[in-house]
Amino acid sequence: MNQDLSFTTLVLQASLVVQIVMAGLAVTSLMSWTAIFSKVFALRRVRASNEDFEREFWSGRSLTELNQAVTQKAETAPMERIFASGMREFLKLREKRLDGGAQLDGARRAMRASFQRELDTIESHLSFLASVGSVSPYVGLFGTVFGIMHAFVGLSNLQQVTLANVAPGIAEALVATAIGLFAAIPAVVAYNRFARDIDRIAIQLETFIEEFTNILQRNAAQTSGTTQVGGGTR
Repeated sequence: MNQDLSFTTLVLQASLVVQIVMAGLAVTSLMSWTAIFSKVFALRRVRASNEDFEREFWSGRSLTELNQAVTQKAETAPMERIFASGMREFLKLREKRLDGGAQLDGARRAMRASFQRELDTIESHLSFLASVGSVSPYVGLFGTVFGIMHAFVGLSNLQQVTLANVAPGIAEALVATAIGLFAAIPAVVAYNRFARDIDRIAIQLETFIEEFTNILQRNAAQTSGTTQVGGGTR
């Protein structure tokens, strides 16, 4: 007899435990795709906003004017927040008439702390994608193993076992592995892509910190708290 082995039929005829595994993997896959699309747009905004600020930073404007413009913005880029934290600490130490080395060290520490906060924010949801990519195949395999066990237990009551009796139960069980791979593969690919993009952003931010530190070093020798800090040019 011909049996309906369509995907929908296999899912509906699977055992309860296998159906629970399938449902969990389907929900996980949906959450994974949501995180992937959210991260794609978030990283695109970060790159675009950082590039816009970097062009403005090297446009020749004074750092004091640029700092005022950044503090008045409602939404700022990660690079802008790093710049603002370093500039704020530099001016604060400058008002206290500390030596140039102390001003520079304080600004650098403030920027490094801000850099770590920004990197933590940018890396959000990456651990979730890594977990989905590494765990989903095993969860699907668990569903498959349980489904095959359930199928063979049912076959033990038959006196004559044929391929037609075995195939539906095994096919139902293998659907769980297929759904597990469907959830895992996009998560792994996206994780690797995002990790590479975030590394590039981190390098860009670290390079900016070093370049901005060099500019502050040229201004650190000034002792007057009212002296305007000059802008930088490449």
